[in-house]
Amino acid sequence: QVQLVESGGGLVQPGGSLRLSCAASGFTFSNYAMSWYRQAPGKERELVASITSTGGSPNYADSMKGRSTISRDNAKNTVYLQINSLKPEDTAVYYCNAQRTVLTWRDTYWGQGTQVTVSS
Repeated sequence: QVQLVESGGGLVQPGGSLRLSCAASGFTFSNYAMSWYRQAPGKERELVASITSTGGSPNYADSMKGRSTISRDNAKNTVYLQINSLKPEDTAVYYCNAQRTVLTWRDTYWGQGTQVTVSS
């Protein structure tokens, strides 16, 4: 069975840092591009960062550029998101996403999410 399990969220003060982790199992992790999304109450789910199956071409939302780093360890089937200089507007549930596209076919998996709360 496919599983994506996020961890590392919690309550942090503005200006603090968090390192989110997503542990994958039940599929060939190294074949999938990985992404982090987030969703705040009343808002659409938005893409935060993404990385290719081999760890190349990291990409970030404009709000994350310069303060976030996405990385992956295929030997550990884990993807990470380091967020520095956290802001209250970063408060959201952060979701791990795995995606593989082969020609016209797309395969996507989602985790349950981990809560990040940025507050004094």
